[in-house]
Amino acid sequence: MLEIQELSKSYGKYLAVDRVSFFIPDGQVGVLLGPNGAGKSTIIKSIAGLLRYTGRIGIQGIDAKKLDAKRLFAYVPEIPSMFEALTVREHIEYVRRAYDSTVTDEEIEALLKRFDLDDKQDKLGNELSKGMMQKVSICCALSIKPKVILLDEPMVGLDPKAIKELKEVVIELKNQGVTVLISTHMLEMVEELWDVMFVMEKSHIIGSYHKSEVGEKDLDDLFFEMTGGWETGGDE
Repeated sequence: MLEIQELSKSYGKYLAVDRVSFFIPDGQVGVLLGPNGAGKSTIIKSIAGLLRYTGRIGIQGIDAKKLDAKRLFAYVPEIPSMFEALTVREHIEYVRRAYDSTVTDEEIEALLKRFDLDDKQDKLGNELSKGMMQKVSICCALSIKPKVILLDEPMVGLDPKAIKELKEVVIELKNQGVTVLISTHMLEMVEELWDVMFVMEKSHIIGSYHKSEVGEKDLDDLFFEMTGGWETGGDE
């Protein structure tokens, strides 16, 4: 589970996130939606430990700043970054050892094959396209078998097959009891995945919907009903 309590983050005098609170239980997919500058990436980066903040973030009931919590969650950033001199396989091995993961060689091979990287294992980080880097980042995150996973605009730059595989992975994670948080402005990409939607505007969460309460109502309709129709864009 992922719990955010009174999270705030300022950049100088600019308040990017103002006392945001939300909760996603085990086995559910939360979607964070909002326009450019709303605060989505600030929240994601705070959870990932990349920013200082005030408030509390809990991972499976453990303070997110503690090492025990960090071992339980994985993060796929919007802009992937690779070690230039490590191969695709070495990136995954690096993460596996850092987290002392129980993932097997066979499971890693299956991941690589699933994302069409099995024949690219020896490519160096500086030889990869953005889409390939994104797929390596996803494989690295999955290789630690997280209890909570954060995905920041995960489908940008992916080819259609990889998008299909990632959607299937999200559903599989959900069925395994993993908590998933997706930050995105691409509503169509999460239409069949979400359980709870949090809508942000000007550093605040202005509302939320639970899929169990709205049934089959279209996600676009819910989104524009709450926001009044402002456009979404990339994040801050």
